[in-house]
Amino acid sequence: MSLQGVLPFVFDFFPKKPVEFEISTAQLTSDAGLLPIFQFDQKIGLTEKFAASLSDARAASIVSHSKLDMVSQRIYGILADYVDQNDHDVLRSDPTFKLICKRSPTDKELASQPTLSRFENAVTIADLKRLRDALCDEFLDAFTESPMQITLAVDAFDDPAHGQQQLIFFHGFYQQYQYLPIVFTCAETDMVALVGLRFGTCAASLGVDDDLRYLTRRIRERFPGVDIVLRGDSGFGVPMMYDVCEELRIIHTFGLAMNPRLKAASDELLALAEKKFAETGEKQRLFLPLLYQADSWNEPRQVTIKCEVHSGGTNRRAVSTNRQGWANFPGQVYEEYADRGESENRNKELKRELSADRTSDHRFMANFFRLYLHAAALNLLVRLRRATSQGCEPKDVGMTSDLPPEAMPERDKKTYFNRRRRVDALGEGFACTWRTRLIKVAAEILVSSRRVVVRLSGSWPFVNEYIRISEAVLAYANST
Repeated sequence: MSLQGVLPFVFDFFPKKPVEFEISTAQLTSDAGLLPIFQFDQKIGLTEKFAASLSDARAASIVSHSKLDMVSQRIYGILADYVDQNDHDVLRSDPTFKLICKRSPTDKELASQPTLSRFENAVTIADLKRLRDALCDEFLDAFTESPMQITLAVDAFDDPAHGQQQLIFFHGFYQQYQYLPIVFTCAETDMVALVGLRFGTCAASLGVDDDLRYLTRRIRERFPGVDIVLRGDSGFGVPMMYDVCEELRIIHTFGLAMNPRLKAASDELLALAEKKFAETGEKQRLFLPLLYQADSWNEPRQVTIKCEVHSGGTNRRAVSTNRQGWANFPGQVYEEYADRGESENRNKELKRELSADRTSDHRFMANFFRLYLHAAALNLLVRLRRATSQGCEPKDVGMTSDLPPEAMPERDKKTYFNRRRRVDALGEGFACTWRTRLIKVAAEILVSSRRVVVRLSGSWPFVNEYIRISEAVLAYANST
């Protein structure tokens, strides 16, 4: 493309001089922050292992763009908020993306949208099974030592339709045509352990029994003595899930929808909480353990009901569990279940910030492949986040408490994490924070016979963050 050097318009908002525009002939990029991420990726091999899981039926003699190049384009495009294949029609000449594909910025262009579309639509069932293994391997590899416990959270999210995709159906609750993907995340590492794409009107628990059998087998092959804990909302609190957890020796806690029987059983406790709140003006949380059997259950199960009263009103929630000691420590049982809120943050990152609901291919298996691409992008970011985190202790952020954050009272815990984010915004930051403070940075890329120079702006407010992350990535590579 040929452009004139001086553009024909002039702005006059600056009182002393006209503001004129010129086209630069330099190799410029707006996503230079992807380069430290790619350096880290080279050490852990995430994208390379992902690409190696895919078959390639193309004739080698006519291949211009390798599987690895196209996977890299898509995963790094997702990280930088280019979620569609169409975006790569302009990104294919971007110098950062060429470097990520190990090409010189002066080399030929990368794969275009039609090439990437054919690539995604060529995926097979066998490819998807190998990708499941690769994703699980990545989740297990994130443990630096053998854990005593692995805590999994299972959740589903709505995935609105973008056209006439295969297996899109209208869901009455969400009032839309959609898919209903499933995601397993790990509380200890924040990693995505397994994903699944499902038709739009399926039950939340559909297929989760098979997924659990697969995950349990893989986990215990790697860590034979580990305890496995599973948490899920009320959509997963069904007899089939109870049975498979007991079959697999999984400790579970599932949400349980309140109904007239559970409300009647806890009315007295709620009245007591309301009385205490009226007397003290302080929020009250009281817990009731009981054995409960729904009509569809074959036996009574352990249930904990939380009765909460505060200035905003009352709140009753119930969970079912097979945890030991549930009757003596019902509050701890419920609080442990409530901790799954952090796992829901991973779902928020996956869906909202990395746009995993952008499954806009027509073919179902191509959309399933897209879901794996988004999960891989999140896992890459999570591993980088953990490897470069500054790991502040309470005293480092001005807290007087000697307790670890997990044991702090609710108010102190909130204060700690708010201060922690100010000290290490990227260590605690979601994908949008990484884009703002690292990925989305303009740079000039110069290529000579001896080196490639990435020239950042000295006035960029987050240049010190870029330097710190880059140095941390190199230190990680040298220490492992």
